[in-house]
Amino acid sequence: MKLLPDSSVNRKNIVLKKSVAALLFASALTLGFAAQATDTLVGANHLLNANLPAAVSSGLAAHAGVMDQTKSMKLGLILPLRNEAELDSLLLQLRDPQSPNYHHYLSSAEFTERFGATQKDYDAVVAWATSNGLTVTQTTPNRRIVDVQGSVDTINRALHVQLGNYRHPTENRIFFAPDREPTLDLAVPLLDITGLTNVNPPKNHLVHGSDLQHMQAIKATHGSGPSGEYLPSDMRAAYYGSGSLTGAGQTVAIFSYDGYKSSDVTLYYSKTGMKSSVPVKNVLVNGYSGVCDAGDGSGTSTCDDGEQVLDIVNVIGMAPGLQQVLFYEGTSAGDILNQMATDNIAKVISSSWGGGDFGSSDDAIYKQFAAQGQTFLNATGDDGAYNSSTWLPPSLDPNILDVGGTDLTTTGPGGAWSSETGWSGSSGGYYSKAGYSTPTYQKLSGVITSTNKASSTYRNDPDVAAEANYDNPTVSNGSFETGFGGTSFAAPRWAGLLALANQQSVAAGKGTLGFVNTKIYNLGVGSSYKSQFHDITSGNNKPDEGSGSGFNAVAGFDLVTGWGSPQGAALINALTQ
Repeated sequence: MKLLPDSSVNRKNIVLKKSVAALLFASALTLGFAAQATDTLVGANHLLNANLPAAVSSGLAAHAGVMDQTKSMKLGLILPLRNEAELDSLLLQLRDPQSPNYHHYLSSAEFTERFGATQKDYDAVVAWATSNGLTVTQTTPNRRIVDVQGSVDTINRALHVQLGNYRHPTENRIFFAPDREPTLDLAVPLLDITGLTNVNPPKNHLVHGSDLQHMQAIKATHGSGPSGEYLPSDMRAAYYGSGSLTGAGQTVAIFSYDGYKSSDVTLYYSKTGMKSSVPVKNVLVNGYSGVCDAGDGSGTSTCDDGEQVLDIVNVIGMAPGLQQVLFYEGTSAGDILNQMATDNIAKVISSSWGGGDFGSSDDAIYKQFAAQGQTFLNATGDDGAYNSSTWLPPSLDPNILDVGGTDLTTTGPGGAWSSETGWSGSSGGYYSKAGYSTPTYQKLSGVITSTNKASSTYRNDPDVAAEANYDNPTVSNGSFETGFGGTSFAAPRWAGLLALANQQSVAAGKGTLGFVNTKIYNLGVGSSYKSQFHDITSGNNKPDEGSGSGFNAVAGFDLVTGWGSPQGAALINALTQ
């Protein structure tokens, strides 16, 4: 089958107005942030992305006092890509089977040379930081981020802001943020600065069902775990079967805002009777300690690592012969993603987190992943259809594969796929304030229909889905627990499956799959779709919070399950053709 390549690489609907003489910085809404006019020095440089939370600019968040001026903070100064139009053209060629550049991926060094900031600009940012009293804590090989540290007072003076505490308008908590958009006395443009606000705390997409939800989930579940719950080995049997692919020679990376206890992974295997010989190597990013805490960076003795454990065991469960799993841990999404790109070891990357400092500036890293043959998978969330209460970045970025959730039934423990419906918590839909227009791969005939109610203006989610109901166990803080669900389970399962596909593709001399969305959507509208995906046609994702009735799973693409779940060998064969 001839694939239809993108006619253009999707870009966000962001309109930037930037002038030395102007004091008004306009930006499309991204991450729920809004721009405002600021009093600043003539000649100051505005960021290309907005940093001011909408709750602050609108006045909805009441000021709750100034921050301690001596408090030390870590920031990431992010430089924009260079020659981005050329990069977008290259990305189209890399995914077009008719192009001589098809799957001829770049190394990290090659990407930096062609598309990274110049050494002169990068050095200028370093010099600006040090001259303004900031300590440079890390520089990056791709000249993308300059990590710095300084007191609140130093940051206020360097960025011409006043960092303060604010009362969240809808949640019972205090967050910090600047009072205006930062401006810098710097001739070199900056794309973004991370670390200036914690308005969106990191959130994983793991949920514990109520007793009723658990009981309802396990009624039809036929897994090999306690009470018939599903184990990773059941997922391999249901979605791949008895084939010979194991992920041999492949590396999968896992993104995490927190550490884990290796003893909890060991406990999971001992409680379930599963075994694994796949080495898991921890990568501590930008000085992160790796200490597992309550999941909030507090360093408390309680280790809430249920998310981290399930990510590891589910990736390995689908691909039990992996060469290794790299577990990247840190406090900044920008730093973690950037190191994954510059390391360029893992060709499949799974993330089950949202919020934190994930933002629109990360789109540049997703493009670097694609240029290097790396696939980034993201769990969409567990709160139903997107609205202002349920959407969290990086969901809806057009350069990642977004994974929703389903409710799976198998023929028995370790058995084959039997039936599947859309899971009620599966986050999906579209959200104008995310800032992403409909990508070309979603404009193929048959994707957006009156039946599925997808948007022809904005990016739609999810792309695919997998089991995520409240019928999965995990281990947290030394305790084996049941009744968990969430798209946190779906993303690593798909990641493991794509590692199998990479094994087959590499063996055939075709390289790794890289950015797979274009191919998945071409398969979705193709004549063999129902032999490659389980088309899920029932279920609804009415949001848990906010407004909206949600969307229904329907034949073909929908905003609950995307194209559905994988029919292992057939889908792998199609992806690697």
